[in-house]
Amino acid sequence: MGDRGTGRGGSRARPEGTVTRGTTHQNRLRRMDRWIADAHGAALRRGPQPPVAVDLGYGAAPWTAVELLARLRRVAPRVRVVGVEIDPARVAAAGPYARGRDGLSFVRGGFEVPLPGGLRPALIRAANVLRQYPEEEVPAAWARLCGRLAPDGLLVEGTCDEIGRRHVWVALGPEGPRTVTFAARLGSLAAPSELAERLPKALIHRNVPGEPVHAFLRAFDRAWAAEAAYGPLGARQRWLRAVRAVGAEWPTADGPRRWRHGEITLPWTALAPRDWRWPPP
Repeated sequence: MGDRGTGRGGSRARPEGTVTRGTTHQNRLRRMDRWIADAHGAALRRGPQPPVAVDLGYGAAPWTAVELLARLRRVAPRVRVVGVEIDPARVAAAGPYARGRDGLSFVRGGFEVPLPGGLRPALIRAANVLRQYPEEEVPAAWARLCGRLAPDGLLVEGTCDEIGRRHVWVALGPEGPRTVTFAARLGSLAAPSELAERLPKALIHRNVPGEPVHAFLRAFDRAWAAEAAYGPLGARQRWLRAVRAVGAEWPTADGPRRWRHGEITLPWTALAPRDWRWPPP
């Protein structure tokens, strides 16, 4: 993981993970956040206790944690957000942002996700964290984080570009990976395969012949090219047609309501590496 550690109410053990570059920009994770609010909002509203969402590795500035709180509270008014960072200087710098914002706090920690009283989060969002790790370390990191989730919790791990135009993430439950979502600002998209450079670490090195994710992106590009005649009607219309076409070949886990946002979600099993094993040894 990147940027995490322990803090008040957490363990005194050394945080698990290493410090990331910490690059962050306002509104960078808007696509992921909106998907989370839609896909997981009902779960965040359930239960007698206020749910806790964790922004793991928020970086040099806490914009993403502040924004996550605002976006989730539109669908789950009681939710609390805890920003977790491995770098103590980043935790100290984030402190002032919690003042006057009910439900926002910051702690030092890592993959162990140190919450007071051993609380299990309803959501862990880890964006642009595992990209710096070797591919072979990803399953163990996923398993560690999934093991910290509440019974109906969700882990969302993925990568995006610096201003959030291209984004790919994996959604996981306590049992392991469930889906992969591709999301883009359609007006700037030349071809779906441009999203390949934002594949999560578990998939980015598998974009080679013989691997499912490579085959999917090639099929998506073919569908996109075949629907070029719809380009004059707008990028969204071309995207919708291309998604429907590729969906005739590949299983999808969402529908037109999400496709209109420039997204497509597939089951993890459709794109998993050919040598994938879960749980990790």
